[in-house]
Amino acid sequence: MAGGCGAERARAGGLLPPARRQPRRRESRERLSVCSKVCYAVGGAPYQITGCALGFFLQIYLLDVAQLDPFSASIILFVGRAWDAVTDPMVGFFISKTSWTRFGRLMPWIIFSTPFAVISYFLIWFVPDISRGQVMWYLVFYCIFQTLVTCFHVPYSALTMFISREQSERDSATAYRMTVEVLGTVLGTAIQGQIVGKAVTPCIESPLFIGRANSSVAMEELNMTHDTGSLTDTRNAYMIAAGVIGGLYVLCAVVLSVGVQEKRESSELQSDEPVSFFQGLKLVMNHGAYIKLIAGFLFTSLAFMLLEGNFALFCTYTLGFRNEFQNVLLAIMLSATLTIPLWQWFLTRFGKKTAVYVGISSAIPFLIMVVVLDSNLIVTYIVAVAAGISVAAAFLLPWSMLPDVIDDFKLQHPDSHGHEAIFFSFYVFFTKFTSGVSLGISTLSLDFAGYQTRGCSQPSDVNFTLKMLVSAVPVGLILLGLLLFKLYPIDEEKRRKNKKALQDLREESNSSSESDNTELASIV
Repeated sequence: MAGGCGAERARAGGLLPPARRQPRRRESRERLSVCSKVCYAVGGAPYQITGCALGFFLQIYLLDVAQLDPFSASIILFVGRAWDAVTDPMVGFFISKTSWTRFGRLMPWIIFSTPFAVISYFLIWFVPDISRGQVMWYLVFYCIFQTLVTCFHVPYSALTMFISREQSERDSATAYRMTVEVLGTVLGTAIQGQIVGKAVTPCIESPLFIGRANSSVAMEELNMTHDTGSLTDTRNAYMIAAGVIGGLYVLCAVVLSVGVQEKRESSELQSDEPVSFFQGLKLVMNHGAYIKLIAGFLFTSLAFMLLEGNFALFCTYTLGFRNEFQNVLLAIMLSATLTIPLWQWFLTRFGKKTAVYVGISSAIPFLIMVVVLDSNLIVTYIVAVAAGISVAAAFLLPWSMLPDVIDDFKLQHPDSHGHEAIFFSFYVFFTKFTSGVSLGISTLSLDFAGYQTRGCSQPSDVNFTLKMLVSAVPVGLILLGLLLFKLYPIDEEKRRKNKKALQDLREESNSSSESDNTELASIV
């Protein structure tokens, strides 16, 4: 009460305007600490660690370890990715309806989804001892995990707009985030690959594999008499890797929730009035810059996802590096991690659109080289390192450019706010849905080509199909995506204008608020 009375006397004495303006000036110069940026960035690791492990290893795990037929594996991969895509706008909708708490609006989603996501992730890598129902087991737990990890990642992605008003600070935090996320892919590749690589997955040598239509019958007969000891070791190795990754998931979630403060005022102007989710969705989907951005990244992201999903099989069977493919994948991810700072400097120096053209197109010659040249381990490592440079650009640029689109949207719709989750969730929705379709089709194409489960070698048709899936198709998708980027309207000049206009709008809102308070003080 005493403090309240003192505050009343201060306002009556005419001290309110200077007292309120000073914090505003400090806020305009406010910078995120390195610790806050690091804690924020660490939160991006769980999605990438688990996503990388699933992306690189789930297909070969279902085919050669769980011993499902390619058609069943394609159903699991497609439905799981499609369901993952559907959950993004659903979670975005529920987040937009979530009330602010003392922890924020986004952070509770991250905290409460974590333990259940870890449990479901572990069960994906467990082979149930049941004769029937394996397909349903993997399908159910894959979909459950995708739902829970979406409850983590969508609010985390939208958190970019709630940590600072400064565009430069958001870009800097995004660079930290992308560095840690690519490091997360390194960890996912290293943990899963190195632990699983120590266990030798048994394969079956047979001349029946080549050029025989009914080889699946012979495969079944051979599998019944084959020693399953080493296969059990491989299954245990997958579960150990899942346990380690689950522990990292929890650790990163704790660091994020403790080290980052969600700031409500960072993304909202005090004079804004919220609109409904569906009105906001209509506004977002009619925003031309957003549609053109996601159209371009839709195809480029699809190219890298297709490469990710089939590269383990390509290294194992087409190149013949059964015991080296996990190290080749690790070389790609290490290269990507080390070059993230390079691309952050490049986009600052030359602009984001230029970085898109240079960074993503640089992968094309190496994707062609890896299938044209004869199988050679040294050449494969060189191509892997070079390809990792392009992967880094593909990781960094979408998340660095989406905040620019949101700022452009706010200038065109200054009375509408709270739609950040819609922007991020629908971008992820389109990317995941198309990747699910492509991965399901690619696995089905391997089935049509005659893929042999647990085979030490594959028919020539399978090897040709794998070459198409990791080279020709991704190259075509990259070229199509780069052509669509020509339509993206936000270049560096417009970005600077938007930044200044948005800053002026915020200062006008702050001045209006201060004037109202001054008038109230005079009345008192």
